[in-house]
Amino acid sequence: MRVWIFYPPLKAMSGGCMVLLQIARQLLGMGRLGGVLYWESAPDGPDFAGLPWMRAGQARMGPGDVFLVPEGWPNALAFGFRARCRTVVYCQNWSYLFHGLEQGVRWRDLPVEFLAVSDPVAWHLEQVLGRRPGIVRPAVDAAVFHPGEAKPEGPARIGFMPRKNKALADQIRRIFEERNPGAAVEWVPIQGQGRAGVAGMLRSCHVFLATGFPEGFGLPPLEAMACGCLCAGFTGFGGWDYMRQVAGGSFSPQGYALRAVPWGGNGWWAADGDVLGATLGLERALEVYHFGDDALSVVQNGAASAAAYDTGTQAAEILAALDAERTLRAGRP
Repeated sequence: MRVWIFYPPLKAMSGGCMVLLQIARQLLGMGRLGGVLYWESAPDGPDFAGLPWMRAGQARMGPGDVFLVPEGWPNALAFGFRARCRTVVYCQNWSYLFHGLEQGVRWRDLPVEFLAVSDPVAWHLEQVLGRRPGIVRPAVDAAVFHPGEAKPEGPARIGFMPRKNKALADQIRRIFEERNPGAAVEWVPIQGQGRAGVAGMLRSCHVFLATGFPEGFGLPPLEAMACGCLCAGFTGFGGWDYMRQVAGGSFSPQGYALRAVPWGGNGWWAADGDVLGATLGLERALEVYHFGDDALSVVQNGAASAAAYDTGTQAAEILAALDAERTLRAGRP
């Protein structure tokens, strides 16, 4: 059985595309990758090297194969249908489940199965489609995302990603500055960087403010934890796969029961869009950084969270998904 992966024609690599490449390289190492399929032209650059790229219409898929397609690209499913292979939608963001799917077309009427990128996404799909899919999570590259020898001296540095709901990030900053005039902080926008550049900037920050939502998983806060940052902000819902409240935090997801994990509180988390709640969480993270005895334990919980998402765990999840019986079809809720 070979696995073929559809790589979407995006202008820039997203976090979801990076995870597709992670899975492709895992499958290549297992000897189970048929190819990575592109729509019109293969992407170029070092991130894409070493993989068997081919045009989607020229792939020799067969009934015994698996065709993996990220959510949001339902037109690409036709290649799998024509080949009569096992066609799997890999849902990396719950909010894009119906993106591109024409009105009147239901997932339950299509010969597809599902995989989820996180436990919250699997739960969401179960509520919508009637069955709970398997999960293949991202892996954090510990060779890239790791703590430095020491955090810099001086003002507390707050890292954030402006592309993640920039207007809300601006509101949080304004609220913080209004409530804390003269606070010794430095805001560090993280943008226009490759993975190594992002990791280097995270290592220079004391706190990371997460402003992304909706998210199927939310890698940046986890990568920030791997680099030794305290974290606060939004979860995107998918972040609850690993996010846990530090003692005293009150917000929790409605209707979704958190899975059991071996680590404790790793951040101060607010409801998506709750700019005041995120600001209060940010203030608490800074207070703990400056004066709290529990700063080390929160950082350690973050490190344990990130360490749980390694390549070995991801490989085991891939194998479990491939070897599962065909029970992932949409059913009736």
